Amino acid sequence: MNAAELTVEDISWAPRRNEAPILFPTSFHVSARRVMGIVGPNGAGKSTLLRMLYRYNTPLTGRILVDGDDIWSLPPRAAARKVAAVLQEQPTDFSLTTREIVSLGRVPYRLGFNTPGLHEADIVAGALDQLDLLPLADRLLGTLSGGERQRVMVARAFAQQPQLLILDEPTNHLDIRNQLEVLDLIRDLDVTVVTSLHDLNLAASICDDVLILNKGQTLAFGPPNEVLTERLVTNAFHVQAREDWLNRSSTRHFTFHLQNERTPLQ
Repeated sequence: MNAAELTVEDISWAPRRNEAPILFPTSFHVSARRVMGIVGPNGAGKSTLLRMLYRYNTPLTGRILVDGDDIWSLPPRAAARKVAAVLQEQPTDFSLTTREIVSLGRVPYRLGFNTPGLHEADIVAGALDQLDLLPLADRLLGTLSGGERQRVMVARAFAQQPQLLILDEPTNHLDIRNQLEVLDLIRDLDVTVVTSLHDLNLAASICDDVLILNKGQTLAFGPPNEVLTERLVTNAFHVQAREDWLNRSSTRHFTFHLQNERTPLQ
């Protein structure tokens, strides 16, 4: 994989041109090999933004540039060589094996009805190995747990060898160990990552940049220690956020309370 710069210029989206935007004009720049997190309450526009980045929803305005190329001006196959996505939705085709699902990541590189060669088989095997899926390679997808299926989807994206990797809540369905393993892999990849996250403490620990959205508008963008403040988090999520420092470390940790109540939310 070869990481790319991502430049987003004033992109917005609405179901129809005469309707109010779900995402208002949004701009940001992510340097190569950085991990950007998108946070915000439900309905903030996180998934809408991601859908434009992986070419599902066409922007109403603006441009999305990956290493200077407008992905919406590229042929679909060329765009798929630049951008891969791992979505929250679980796959429904349970008749394929793990290896066959991961092999689908190589489709953008095939011409016509060409069958995959030895080089592609090595790439698929490497993706399976990265996600510790080789023991499950010949298992039907329908026999796997939700967490195992999520790892298969991440492996498929790895096999696609994108420059930009889009992750929509990548740790959903994963236990704590697998969450940590996937996040460590994300940090080690030679790829630029944009991910939506519900866990603000997770965003603070793994992201180089954070975008806070609320009601389709940008509240802040920048490094986590500048963006994830008590004031901004409180305003965005309508809770009382409190920032603490974990004992014996320099790690920040947020706790959350319903406003006017004392019960903490984790």
